[in-house]
Amino acid sequence: MTRIASVTSRIRVGSGGILLPQYSAYKVAEIAKTLAAFFPDRIDIGVGNSPGGSPQTRAALLDNPSRNSAEFPRQAADLQGFLHNSLPRGHDFRLVKASPRIAQVPPLWLLGLSDRSAKHAAKLGTGFVFGHFIYPENGVKALQTYRDNFSPSVTMEEPESIVCIFIVCAETEAEAEEHALTQDKWLLNVSKGLGTKVTSSKDVRRNKQSQEDKQMIERNRSRCIIGTPETVKKQLLELQEKYQVDEFMVINNIFDFEAKKKSYRLLAEAML
Repeated sequence: MTRIASVTSRIRVGSGGILLPQYSAYKVAEIAKTLAAFFPDRIDIGVGNSPGGSPQTRAALLDNPSRNSAEFPRQAADLQGFLHNSLPRGHDFRLVKASPRIAQVPPLWLLGLSDRSAKHAAKLGTGFVFGHFIYPENGVKALQTYRDNFSPSVTMEEPESIVCIFIVCAETEAEAEEHALTQDKWLLNVSKGLGTKVTSSKDVRRNKQSQEDKQMIERNRSRCIIGTPETVKKQLLELQEKYQVDEFMVINNIFDFEAKKKSYRLLAEAML
């Protein structure tokens, strides 16, 4: 985030997202406020509740403490309190103040997939980011739950939501599909625990896929929008209406880096 913010001047830069169970809420707050001091009104802090990797990896990240994911709501509330130095009376760390003291505290967003995570965000009065790129089936219900239960807070006065989605955009449908093959294979491998390396479309075509693999790829396509700028724009606007949101967070995880950059550029130009 620091690197990106340091070579740009207008765009907002956010974490999408910090796996809060792996960190100290106080530490995250101090880093966030330091970033906001360097880059005022350009930083967003997104946090999630994923354990992060295998049990062994998680143990290494946490240095083997006993903390579990059930503590996430408490950690998120602590993070909000440290960001605004607003921990309630009686809190063990109420006298601990996160520095630096800044006028514009970065907004806090909770990333989630379910009604439960939507309720956490609503109760705290934070922004809510729904992971359509992981579990699109629950999107409408989760976002409505968030809006229905939102309570104004030091973070936000009104509910604000974002939907995160995979998008592959190219000048032709055929080109978009060719690049999307590499993301399809990556998603398939991740779901089967076969690693996170993204391989070329040539390598993808070299390996035969079972009927089960093809069915999994087809299901994963519901997490994506793939096509020309016109196709992508049309489907994004339809999703905007469906979800009642004004902002999308876009992921593109194809093999060809130049094609990836071009995908973002074509999407940006289409949405102007």
